[in-house]
Amino acid sequence: MAFDSLQEFLAMGGHAPYVWAAWCMTAALMLGSLIHARVERRSLLRDLKRRERRAMSEMPRKEVNDA
Repeated sequence: MAFDSLQEFLAMGGHAPYVWAAWCMTAALMLGSLIHARVERRSLLRDLKRRERRAMSEMPRKEVNDA
């Protein structure tokens, strides 16, 4: 094993601030990307539904002939 104890692992050979900051930034950016994608998807679906409703309301209605 590379480290003899958990304390040494957390210290990362004296590079802990850089290593853990990099891990945190990576996790934060990935989480932000996930949240952004979900918000954009929800917005796109809402917009498509709105367009579909508008298109359906603008379609000419067939008139029923009384025969």
